[in-house]
Amino acid sequence: MTTNATSPGPLVDTFGRRISYLRISVTDRCDFRCVYCMSEDMTFLPRKDVLSFEEIDAFASAFIARGTTKIRLTGGEPLVRRDIMTLVDRLGSHLGKGLDELTVTTNGSQLVRHARGLAAAGIRRINVSLDTLDHQRFATITRRGRLDDVLAGIDAAQQSDLAVKINMVAMRGVNDDEIEPMMHWAHGKGMGLTLIEGMPLGEVGIDRVDTYLPLRQLHEALSARYTLTRLDQRTGGPARYVHVSETGGTLGFITPMSHNFCESCNRVRLTATGQLFLCLGQDDQVNLRDAYRQDGFDGLNAALDHAMLIKPKGHDFVIDRAHPQPAVARHMSLTGG
Repeated sequence: MTTNATSPGPLVDTFGRRISYLRISVTDRCDFRCVYCMSEDMTFLPRKDVLSFEEIDAFASAFIARGTTKIRLTGGEPLVRRDIMTLVDRLGSHLGKGLDELTVTTNGSQLVRHARGLAAAGIRRINVSLDTLDHQRFATITRRGRLDDVLAGIDAAQQSDLAVKINMVAMRGVNDDEIEPMMHWAHGKGMGLTLIEGMPLGEVGIDRVDTYLPLRQLHEALSARYTLTRLDQRTGGPARYVHVSETGGTLGFITPMSHNFCESCNRVRLTATGQLFLCLGQDDQVNLRDAYRQDGFDGLNAALDHAMLIKPKGHDFVIDRAHPQPAVARHMSLTGG
């Protein structure tokens, strides 16, 4: 097997989009079972099928050599993977050597244990998925509970000088009455809030048609109550941001349904088994694990070249009664959202 990554050139797809952002799902496992993300009785991958930390680091090295500047660790819940800080430290060693930013999206349940380690590894900001501040509603949405653990984790992250942004999936009839209170809470603690539209991925525990809330409508409603000023701020992902004068904070909108962002897509997603998904809403994928195990970095780079040829123009997400089935069968937990 070849031992050193080569650098054949930047990763640019056939639509001229440069891939600068890699999302790595380090595990499909999670200690919650959020109703919009997975089913109640999930069958998780056998641990023997999951990439080793050495392989994940090798893949990250190949991406960085070809122009990827941002890596986000996701899951499932990334912080439930055994010895996860070993991987975080490995990836953190690339910072300043082609990698500009290493971040994590987490449900917050393990942050009390890991916040200091994340900061020590060079992580400067994290996203915490949190859809409600009501204990009973949290238990219903996550099917598990433990809101206090998440809130304590957020405090631990801020005490470790990690910038925290809250991600909230906006659901009609589920938590739409909490959007403004969540904004005031987050901004009051010096955190940003990003609202996310539900996406039709996998069979889950809610009616997606009934709960779908177009964020364009929400933006209009908030604009009638607050002074929203559009910001040029970008964090490498699809969110569009506004400044809320009344709270002094930042509010983001991720709108894959009502206004997709495919034309500027700079992202690919690596699963815990080494499949590279080229679009969240399509099944196009390349098996990086097999390519690397067979031919080392040469095989890996050839697979990445092929991936750029087949990356689709965009997704085909639809949520209505005429399309009751999810756009793709896999759950969001497989590819990390």
